[in-house]
Amino acid sequence: MQFHFYKYQGTGNDFIIADNRKNEYSSLTTGQIHHLCDRRFGIGADGLMLLNEKEGYDFEMKYYNADGKEGTMCGNGGRCITKFAYHLGIHREVYHFLAADGPHEAEIDMNGIVSLKMKNVDVIKKFQGDLVLNTGSPHYIKMVRNVMDIDVYKKGHDIRYSREFSEEGINVNFVEQTENPNKIIVRTYERGVEDETYSCGTGVTAAALVSYHNENGFNDIEVKTLGGTLTVEFDRFDDERYENIWLCGPAEKVYEGAIEIK
Repeated sequence: MQFHFYKYQGTGNDFIIADNRKNEYSSLTTGQIHHLCDRRFGIGADGLMLLNEKEGYDFEMKYYNADGKEGTMCGNGGRCITKFAYHLGIHREVYHFLAADGPHEAEIDMNGIVSLKMKNVDVIKKFQGDLVLNTGSPHYIKMVRNVMDIDVYKKGHDIRYSREFSEEGINVNFVEQTENPNKIIVRTYERGVEDETYSCGTGVTAAALVSYHNENGFNDIEVKTLGGTLTVEFDRFDDERYENIWLCGPAEKVYEGAIEIK
């Protein structure tokens, strides 16, 4: 089978995307997806997405991790597939699509910046001095100093495969608060990729929520990742309730091509 694909990236978080509105690629196996995402023997990516038809929505986002298994919500993936939909000729002022964690909205501004509305968050748990929350995918937040000196692979791997999290897995984020209360630096070990990625949208969102500067009201947090800068805007209410959460940043097409899948 010949697989026609597009490569997109959002602050270095890169994805293989295919137009699956005719169900040409619905039979892809876990092994095939894993091979396609392999950076030495395949195309290479942090994940693969299929853009599907979905009644009542502009499209459906089907996301697979680099290990070939179907994944939960991917924030940067959601922004990239929105830009992909635009390039396919699906033009909307506000996009409405369905992902693993439910409906989402997205917008593209005149500069090409894609803003994705994330799910509300109302539960943040404390765990051994750190924090755990779900922003469409489960995330572990550890506040650190000098985040660029952290061995993210080793420390992230140890937490992700610890007794408490090994069964379902968890994404591990190391977060440094800068001198500016509105800016943080985040590095993320992603489950499914099983390594550090250049950026993680749901991780950036989780890190921003716990780094708020306004106790109640509107917050706007700038987040630096290895692959670039994202912005997270949200409203914080009492009892750790966060709503109107928007993940904003660039999403770019890198190239397109075709590969034979055996």
